[in-house]
Amino acid sequence: MIKQLKEIYPSLQVLEHGMPTSDLAYKWFSATNGTIVGIHESELPSRDLSLLATFLTPYNPTFPMLTDEEKKWLAVLDSSIKVEEIDFPLTLPFRFVHFSIQEKQISPIAFKQAVNDFYAQQVPILWESDHQGILVEYITKEDGPLFYEEIINILMSDLYINIYFFVGPFRTSLDGVLAHYRAMIDGAKVVSLYSNKTVLNYTEAIPYLMINQTSASLREEIKQSVLQVYQEDQETIKMIEVFVRNNLNISETAKALHMHRNSLQYRFDRFFENTGIDVRKFHDAMAVYLAISTQK
Repeated sequence: MIKQLKEIYPSLQVLEHGMPTSDLAYKWFSATNGTIVGIHESELPSRDLSLLATFLTPYNPTFPMLTDEEKKWLAVLDSSIKVEEIDFPLTLPFRFVHFSIQEKQISPIAFKQAVNDFYAQQVPILWESDHQGILVEYITKEDGPLFYEEIINILMSDLYINIYFFVGPFRTSLDGVLAHYRAMIDGAKVVSLYSNKTVLNYTEAIPYLMINQTSASLREEIKQSVLQVYQEDQETIKMIEVFVRNNLNISETAKALHMHRNSLQYRFDRFFENTGIDVRKFHDAMAVYLAISTQK
């Protein structure tokens, strides 16, 4: 296809890795295989732009150049291409990590440079927009998985950017990878409605994903049936949230809330007397936590 386009548009050039893209007189496009091509605007009347957009995707030159690894991932995630037709042997477990940066805080190129400082090797980044996308993290026995709380602390302190990570589960196969990729993107949108945590793991997000699938009337019924008189009691709600996040540990929760453990026990006793639900029991605690989540 590139050869045929070159015959029609002599100015066409293929963007190679590391090649500058600052020529504003060029219009850039991405093919389905990740190849980036540019055509001088003098050769592109508006009707040609519309035609090219039917089989090429307009490309923003402010994004970093696609690496060979990123081109392979884009091919794997292309629904029109069968995975078995792609020469892409998977030698390491991986996980998708969705990131979301506050708009206009950092350029995609600068962000990629900053992120790669945390990895032993260059990490593929699959961009959704100039402030959202998916990192593909490979897991090695030597290095193990990254802790994204540490990355956030450094990015916020050094670069002053606000960023959120939704960390997916480990995978060892490309089977069903396209569905998983889309689920991560959609899941990130859902969890942002319920949680303001800067790093949220997939398992933590499951209650939110399930709640989002229920009807508004059922969520209201759950909230009223479980929380009862505590629906508007923000102090009690916060206490139970902290208790669950501290793995139902009384001492750690009391410390986090700056309370005496006996006072905390008393508050749990009162909750049990008024609702019949003992949050010190795992299933009861999770039921209350889910009910609280329906309010967000």
